[in-house]
Amino acid sequence: MRHVIKLCWAAALSLTALAPAARADDYQLSHNQRISCSRGLAPGKLNTATCKSYTYLFNTRTSEYFRCQVSLALTRDNKEVINVQTDGGCTKKPRIFETDGHYDFDATETEPPNTNSFFGPGGYSIWAADMNAQKIRGCITISSGLGSDISKCLDMTFQ
Repeated sequence: MRHVIKLCWAAALSLTALAPAARADDYQLSHNQRISCSRGLAPGKLNTATCKSYTYLFNTRTSEYFRCQVSLALTRDNKEVINVQTDGGCTKKPRIFETDGHYDFDATETEPPNTNSFFGPGGYSIWAADMNAQKIRGCITISSGLGSDISKCLDMTFQ
């Protein structure tokens, strides 16, 4: 019986020693998801509804993040659904802070294109905070309308 207890203690100690080394990156999902839908209606013809939603997945240790988007397009006539198409995926974005740490974040995105959106599809902002120091960085990314996005980050000052 003593050998069994010693073996259990040894196993427990070895697992706790390996746990920090085997720990995966910590990821946090944005709590600021949005969905936008549009539809084309024509009496007696096909109707199409398209919806898009996005979210951000943030690595709270490295400050790297992914922008994820999903879309669904539904085409129907007056009697039945004719076609349903889905698309989506996540795109890796650069680190917000240069060093590893313990970070928190939030993200938001502009509304879909409209008559006031002269820079294309708009943009998004990411706010990240170092949870071990008084350090906050705000980043804004917008579409230039010329093929590449423009992204700038700024460290906040405290007064």
